[in-house]
Amino acid sequence: MTTASTTPPATKAVVRPGTPEWTRLLERIAEGASDRERDRVAPHDLIALVKGAGVGRLRVPEELGGAGLRIPQLFAALIDLAEADSAVPHILRTHFWFVEQHLQAIEDPAFRRRLVALAGADELVGNGFSEQSRKPVGLYFDTAFTPDGDGFRLNGTKFYSTGSIYSDHTQIWAAAPDGRIAGAVIPVDREGVTILDDWDGFGQRLTGTGTTQLDNVRVEAEEFFDLGEPDPADPVPGYQGAFLQLFLQAVTAGILRSVRNDAVALLKRRARNYSHAGSPQGPAADRQVLQVVGEISADVFAAEAIVLKAAEALQLAADSVVDGVPAVEAADAAQLAAAQAKVAIDRFSYATAARLFDVGGTSATQAVHNLDRHWRNVRTISTHNPTFLKASAVGDHLVNGTGFPANAYF
Repeated sequence: MTTASTTPPATKAVVRPGTPEWTRLLERIAEGASDRERDRVAPHDLIALVKGAGVGRLRVPEELGGAGLRIPQLFAALIDLAEADSAVPHILRTHFWFVEQHLQAIEDPAFRRRLVALAGADELVGNGFSEQSRKPVGLYFDTAFTPDGDGFRLNGTKFYSTGSIYSDHTQIWAAAPDGRIAGAVIPVDREGVTILDDWDGFGQRLTGTGTTQLDNVRVEAEEFFDLGEPDPADPVPGYQGAFLQLFLQAVTAGILRSVRNDAVALLKRRARNYSHAGSPQGPAADRQVLQVVGEISADVFAAEAIVLKAAEALQLAADSVVDGVPAVEAADAAQLAAAQAKVAIDRFSYATAARLFDVGGTSATQAVHNLDRHWRNVRTISTHNPTFLKASAVGDHLVNGTGFPANAYF
């Protein structure tokens, strides 16, 4: 594994969105995406491909070896990737969040060194945050750090470890001494770390969203960082939770693009229609079916527009950062925009994915076509943070001035 102190900025160019190289990369990712999902073939080769293309450096500043994309540009690129294969950007979600965390605190020498190391090695960072326990979802953990000489030992079990099985490092959050919480970024091949490919959700099947086992894992002092109290009375303003949430809406927007693409392809290849349809002999000329395709396309347009508009609010929050902390008003606006984006897109995305079968008819439900994956994937993504809790928090914020929950699960 590389170290922050020895790895120079990357010298290999990043494949930039909008270039012919980016188009070829997307075509390669899209090739066989449906078959991989249906047959549960983990895309390790594709993740190696995107690493080699420098995709993990899209948001890293140019002077540190990255592409220097602004947040709206990054989210447009994520939509592209999700259109090709929704598993690929989802796998990279906590990696891009790791980058964003370090960009927010880039003036801190330790954060800057880690970002330089990341850019120089094209290594990816996964996660071990959530647990399946009786404790409330948020920043309450059974997994714990215990002091061990000049470092710590880490024990526990994590779930929803999206991307970690494809990554070089994982970021673990856990309970720390004195009732605090803390984190550590450690190599996935460290002794005592076991990452299982046991995610059995009906959607996003290839994201590695399964178990991470931590058995007396050694954590060095320089790898450990304090995160404060789990429920502080006066939380520090932030936009990182908004970044994580909007990322999922970008993946959804890309999936809806794929729904549109499949709708067009289905209609073009349909050989027959119902005898009582408006155009019995020509489905592609049937105005009613064409209307469905047009409405799917409009939903795609709306989803993309919502994501990219919300991404502008995140960029304003990032631009407002001083000494590692964004302005309160900008952070609140980012949280509000990301929450509104989720509520809005969730209201139509499930139905849009399901309308594909109105275009294709009964034959479109055959397993060989695997078209149900779009609905399954969208619905699975939407369950990450309940939509009704988002909507109620937005209403409470607008009516009563209540602040948003201070954790990454909102």
